[in-house]
Amino acid sequence: MKHSLITIIIDDEPDAVDFISSIIGEYCPGLEVTGKAHNVKDGIKLIKEIKPELVFLDVEMPNGTGFDLLTHFPEKDFDVIFITAFNHYAIKAIKFSAVDYILKPININEFIEAVNRVIHKRSTNAFPTSENFEALLENIRTANPTRLVIPTSDGREYLNPKEIIRIEADRSYSWFFITDKRKILVSKHLKEFQDLLNDRNFFRPHNSHLINLDYVKKFVRHDGGYIEMTDGAQIPISRNRKDLFLAHMSRYTG
Repeated sequence: MKHSLITIIIDDEPDAVDFISSIIGEYCPGLEVTGKAHNVKDGIKLIKEIKPELVFLDVEMPNGTGFDLLTHFPEKDFDVIFITAFNHYAIKAIKFSAVDYILKPININEFIEAVNRVIHKRSTNAFPTSENFEALLENIRTANPTRLVIPTSDGREYLNPKEIIRIEADRSYSWFFITDKRKILVSKHLKEFQDLLNDRNFFRPHNSHLINLDYVKKFVRHDGGYIEMTDGAQIPISRNRKDLFLAHMSRYTG
């Protein structure tokens, strides 16, 4: 980085603001805190005045949320790292939208990792896009987010989970197989997507595979058993997962 990122902190808890400032001062030389606010109204004013590059943004604040604040900036040229409680309803929407967040109580190592992701992204000229925040605001409005944001080699892909036939692990990467016959390589572990999609009719029959049960064509018992998908793929099934798979599929029988 040629300069420190202009940074502001918006959180209704003074102790949290002080703690974040102290972490930045000690561990994040790539950031420069130039402003602080404790509610949505003052946060909006501060962003307009300072024009920050990075905003640490609390989710729940007096008279509004961090998401309400974002609606005042249709064109966003700043990155956001959300600060939220682990059990907050918005966690899944944030994860679906591939937006950085830090859980309270704040873990210093996780904080530094989130900051480093932003710094790396900006150092490669991958500046924030409004599409990510639009996906987030759309996902926030529903209990079941519908726009999964996945990072790709040339940008970001915005998928409805219903478009995903299956996901296959490839070491630390994952291959997405989509209904329009495309394959998308994503630099994330399969486990991350299992956690996001476990209540979306997805099932993990094998360590290397996560499948959408809506696209199962048939189950074949011989050769140890495998699942044939509508795209022709034959997915192995672990012995200890077979009964659970058949139980899931029983709801499709009349």
